Amino acid sequence: MSKIAIIGGGIIGVATAYELAKLGEEVILFEKNYFGSGSTFRCATGIRAQFTDEANIKLMKYSLERWEKLEEELESDINFRQTGYLFLATSEREVEAFKANIKLQNRFGVPTRLIDIEEAKEIAPILNTEPFLAGAWNPKDGKANPFKTLFAYLGKARELGVDAREHTEVVGLKREGKEITAVKFRSNGKVESIKVDAVLNAANAWAPLINEMAGLSRDLVPITAYKHQLVKTEPLERGQAEPLVCPPGWNDAYIIQDGEDGGIICGAGIEHKAKSLDDVEPTYDFLRGVLRYAVKIAPPLRYAHVVRQWAGFYAKTPDKNPAIGKLLENFYISAGFSGHGFMMAPAVAQAMAELIAKGRTRVPLDLEWYDPCRFERGELRSSAFQIG
Repeated sequence: MSKIAIIGGGIIGVATAYELAKLGEEVILFEKNYFGSGSTFRCATGIRAQFTDEANIKLMKYSLERWEKLEEELESDINFRQTGYLFLATSEREVEAFKANIKLQNRFGVPTRLIDIEEAKEIAPILNTEPFLAGAWNPKDGKANPFKTLFAYLGKARELGVDAREHTEVVGLKREGKEITAVKFRSNGKVESIKVDAVLNAANAWAPLINEMAGLSRDLVPITAYKHQLVKTEPLERGQAEPLVCPPGWNDAYIIQDGEDGGIICGAGIEHKAKSLDDVEPTYDFLRGVLRYAVKIAPPLRYAHVVRQWAGFYAKTPDKNPAIGKLLENFYISAGFSGHGFMMAPAVAQAMAELIAKGRTRVPLDLEWYDPCRFERGELRSSAFQIG
């Protein structure tokens, strides 16, 4: 049995701790704030296989298969619902792009199809049909509750013996040659050290700081925090916009009906580089901008009350694909998810646990595609499709 430290208590870190414990490893999980306090509890809840490249399509098809069985496995209601993703085309050029994407997704078993606007209106009755020509629809995509999901993973991880510590900040790593031998951490004002056999950096936006503690350059895996904001309305009648509905041509704007209370979550690609890693204050400019798009997608939202607005981070790499793999002999990274960590978590967590514990994985995760050292070599991938 190895002792493995995981740094970062978001969905990736917590789920990987659970998967490692399932494999019989001893795990200590560190979170400097409270579990889920980074990007996880600030996400838009969506889960999709509708990507535009082979690596992400195959990974997310597998992840969705894991999501379908997760409530049973974790013995907990996480409110996972396959309510679909509906992308809307506003031009003939976009329709052709949709067709090409659908062909690629179908090739790997993702059942996306092109639909007309009348069918789109049946799927999302709140939809304004006038500006749109066609839709790309996958009913297998869906959503889940990030709070319930993380705590379901965390509860099971602790049952399996994971030492999960929140409000415990990692402040240093001891390195000997190309291995990390110990983790220094601060808890209740006291600094302690613990010997480890392997370390996973799952700190997402904070990952470059952890890499630096390991004696690596922050720029080895360049991850930049972008402030991504969301707005939520009062509850509406169920079934108005259950899938995530998005015309990508409108600044990646989207709406999705919250699976718990029926409020409409509104998002858009109106984002800016965060001033700091504490910059999570929502802005009025975003509120005004996103609602302009929301009422164009769904005119009845003009009359809905806004009840909440919040901000979090898209921790972006230069090609918007995550960095997943090994950086030193026993130092791994799983970070930079660019807004896709929640949906990818079941597959990525299993893959990382198997890689750390066994040196190989049966998950269809393309290690070359997600290679964390690709940036240093200047080998950027095609940009991952960004919608939440």
